[in-house]
Amino acid sequence: MSLIENESDLALSQQVANSLKEEILSGKYPPGVRIRQEDIAEQFGASRSPVREALRMLEAEGLINLVAHTGAWISKLNLAECEEMYQLRERIEPLLLRLSIPNISESIFAELQHLATQMELTTDVEVFLKLDRQFHLLSYSGAETVLVGEMVNRLWNTTQHYRRAYSQMMAASSFKPAHYEHFLLLAAIKKYDTDDAERILFGHIRRTRLELAQHPDVFNS
Repeated sequence: MSLIENESDLALSQQVANSLKEEILSGKYPPGVRIRQEDIAEQFGASRSPVREALRMLEAEGLINLVAHTGAWISKLNLAECEEMYQLRERIEPLLLRLSIPNISESIFAELQHLATQMELTTDVEVFLKLDRQFHLLSYSGAETVLVGEMVNRLWNTTQHYRRAYSQMMAASSFKPAHYEHFLLLAAIKKYDTDDAERILFGHIRRTRLELAQHPDVFNS
């Protein structure tokens, strides 16, 4: 196989991985559902080899689990696993935000404000989830770190389905608690107050964990 064909396969694998990632994060595939390589290959008009590589990419991002001789399964957590992941998030995301804040430019801050405002204007759970993800990950974008950033992205991917369940619960209140905390975070970021930003973000994540713990049925579906 030539170098060009290898590069072509790699580009196709990345394309397949990106498309599947969007579908998984959007909730098209529920937790625990099996993804068949042959179905994906047919969907994208690809051979098995690029599809296998795409699935490995998704596993590295925490979106699926690959089981030898069985196949690929959408990541699924039980309550104890989800609580542990949220406790990790409570500790490392405030650290990532602390590292990021000194490097947040005026243009990034303006985009954060825009995202917070757009969230306040929607009552659609899927729109809220997408904007919320963009908001938080953008707030971490100034951090000059590789390990913590990758870990946070993986945790966000693995807990996405449970963030959706929590957001559906919160929709009855039009996401008001989340909006309030987002604007508190913005105020702390604007002042470069890393201590206050860490405290607010810790409580923001903790509230989701505690609420999910009150709804164990979410993990049985």
